[in-house]
Amino acid sequence: MKLLLGNKIKGLVLVGLLALVSSCKNQVKKETVEVVETSRVEYLPYYNDESFTPHWLVPNSIEEKNFHKIPDFKLVDQLGDTVSQKTFDDKIYIADFFFTTCPGICLKMTGNMVQVQEAFKDDPEVLLLSHSVTPSIDSVSVLKNYAEKNGVLDNKWHLVTGDKTEIYNLGRNQYFVENDLGVPKDINDFLHTENFLLVDKNKHIRGIYNGLNRASIAQLITDIKALKLE
Repeated sequence: MKLLLGNKIKGLVLVGLLALVSSCKNQVKKETVEVVETSRVEYLPYYNDESFTPHWLVPNSIEEKNFHKIPDFKLVDQLGDTVSQKTFDDKIYIADFFFTTCPGICLKMTGNMVQVQEAFKDDPEVLLLSHSVTPSIDSVSVLKNYAEKNGVLDNKWHLVTGDKTEIYNLGRNQYFVENDLGVPKDINDFLHTENFLLVDKNKHIRGIYNGLNRASIAQLITDIKALKLE
């Protein structure tokens, strides 16, 4: 009888210990998940040169107000409408550079930009801006045809053409889309890049993304959502 009682007590103690260990493991696992879910930067960084060194500024601070901004421009989109910085007043936008006759990366970039368009198609705060790097070829009618073939929503995504010097200056000296550090280029050097740029409502660059990479596009969509909360 004593032997049976002793074994029963040992069994109960063993069950209790196992339950305690299991509870501790679950507690640790739960706490770890909670840390991961809440661990992120408070604000997206700001960028002001081709090195894309992040600057951690506080939005609406004096330093932020004096930081690099995309200057005004005047281009024409696939509808023949003038597009300028006024078009993007109080908007977040994603910019890239492409050309309609591109046999390589541009179609994949366009496909990935379509994913971004789909994610924010009902959000009036988010717009897309694609600059043609062969504006002498990509007329308004050519851009319109390209837009129709690729599912571009006219009021959401502007495909623009215009003065080549202005477009190349924007790409190289304002958006810093080419990463050939230390290699001088001029208007005769072809502008070709897979980069997407995230620009906030105050015209600051807040992110650079590989337009060919699915993980990078997913991060872009996440960062747009974070930027909307600032």
